[in-house]
Amino acid sequence: MRYLSLPLSAVCVVAFIARLATAQFYDPPANYYTTATGTGTTLKSQLHDIIDNHTVISYDGARTALQDTDEDPNNPARILLVYNRISNTAAWDSAATWNREHTWPESRLGAGGMAVSDLFNLRASTTSVNSDRGNLHFGGAFGQSFGTKSDKGATVWYPGDADAGMIARQEFYMAVRYDGSDSGTSDLEMVTNGTTGTAARLGDLSRMIEWHYAATPDSFERRRNQVIYDNFQHNRNPFTDRPEYVWSIFMNQTNDSAMTLLGGTADANGDSSRTVDLGRVLVGAPVPAAQGVTLNKAGLNGTYYSVTTAGAATSSITGRYNAFATGVTGSKSINVGLNASTAAAGLKSGTVTIDNLDVTTAGGTGRGANDGNDVATVNLSVLSHANPSFAAGSDANGLTFDFGTVTLGATVPTFSFALFNLETTAGFTAGLDLDSIVGSGDTGVLTTDLSLFQGAATLAAGAGSEFTASLNTSSLGVFSATYTLSFSDENLPGAAALGAMTLTLSGMVADAGVENGDFNGDEIVDGADFLAWQRGVGGEASLANGDANADGVVDADDLAIWTEQFGSGAGAITVVPEPAVACLAAIAFAAVAAGRSSHVRRQRSS
Repeated sequence: MRYLSLPLSAVCVVAFIARLATAQFYDPPANYYTTATGTGTTLKSQLHDIIDNHTVISYDGARTALQDTDEDPNNPARILLVYNRISNTAAWDSAATWNREHTWPESRLGAGGMAVSDLFNLRASTTSVNSDRGNLHFGGAFGQSFGTKSDKGATVWYPGDADAGMIARQEFYMAVRYDGSDSGTSDLEMVTNGTTGTAARLGDLSRMIEWHYAATPDSFERRRNQVIYDNFQHNRNPFTDRPEYVWSIFMNQTNDSAMTLLGGTADANGDSSRTVDLGRVLVGAPVPAAQGVTLNKAGLNGTYYSVTTAGAATSSITGRYNAFATGVTGSKSINVGLNASTAAAGLKSGTVTIDNLDVTTAGGTGRGANDGNDVATVNLSVLSHANPSFAAGSDANGLTFDFGTVTLGATVPTFSFALFNLETTAGFTAGLDLDSIVGSGDTGVLTTDLSLFQGAATLAAGAGSEFTASLNTSSLGVFSATYTLSFSDENLPGAAALGAMTLTLSGMVADAGVENGDFNGDEIVDGADFLAWQRGVGGEASLANGDANADGVVDADDLAIWTEQFGSGAGAITVVPEPAVACLAAIAFAAVAAGRSSHVRRQRSS
């Protein structure tokens, strides 16, 4: 052991430096508990060997040390007093407002020795509250105000909910650190219903076990543990660092706790697993809110458990300072979610793993240390935008179809076409909704069976849907129509309008009457009709202008009909033209050929 009596100035400097270095790092060194591998009395002995030989602070020096260890986290110039948790001026005022409380009363320390000034036993306390407590044993149920209580037929002291768990762990420390092996000390033991005046004994153990599981170590307690380790005694309280050791040392080796995730798949070893699906969103959309899962504890014994995350998973509960109360079964709700980017399509995932930290192994399969891990896997599917197209293998945002010339009253011609949702990201592309169809032009003649698809009927990625267009042949004329189709992603967070595609249809319905070369209607096909045709080439198409076949165009086909019918009455059978007529026709054909250009329709897909 080492004895250290620090002057006030030195302690303040050390404490200030330590606060800077350890403000947020309260975990023990990685190898501090490496040798704590046993259970029961073996574990108790191992922990004793780890935490003994600490640097001893004098009882006078404790007045200064407590100003650091019990610092008010909201005001470094003040301290928090035990039991009532009042924030008090830190400076020592000769016990006018606060003094040093032995949580394990000095009169119950037996020989006393270094245990009298052990900082894990001492707390800063309101002077009057210290006097009220005296040397009473601890007791009372969790969930009441601090002070004197009647419990199990005895007068006891309840430390208040804010301090109950911490006080219990301070006394667990004292019972392990002091086994009588150090000179001038006694073997301290905790007892149940320990209301007698026996020295070196303190109760009530059963109540403190309850408090230990009801009130887990908070940041004040963990910081205090770290400051004592860094600045003063250079040892730690194992039951603040590793609360799971308590049951094995102070209770038994048959902890019956068993945890499972509600709605998950469990096995005999206590493992359980559950998948939490946050759904589907489009790229760039916010990540959906976390969802609650329920962790159930079977068995009546208390236990601590850790919660760790991997991948992109988040959890409302993390770390190892989580506990289920003893004496009852229990359940806890944990919100699990994801902290992930939705900038790229794909599966975003992570896991939340819950581990029963109890170290006892005799409770049976799936109990205590034999209880397997419980794992929640959190998934989110991020989808690329849908991609509408008229073609299955490439982008085609426009489609044009010409039915050509159809005889009046003929069977209605049809044209089959399809709409496709091209898969942008394999397995992660949104469904396609057709939100509106707007037609213009001769939509009463050039029709389509296109219909909206949305919701449950959304077009899946990689799929296509077939439709038909038709030309009504009941009326003569040249017809055209355009259908503008507007699309969007299926109804998911981040869905967007995808622009429009166009379907263009055209066709002509012509009379099925006899071809007629009598353009001027004088009942004879002669040179005058030729002149009528010649004037009509390239102009408005009509019989008077030389459109012999009523195809809407005055061209060489009409001249051929005039040639065949030359010299006959209107609609007469074809005759062989005289040589002079043949020469005239040849000249006319040459003139038409020299003056006409071809008409080619091209479709461009964007």
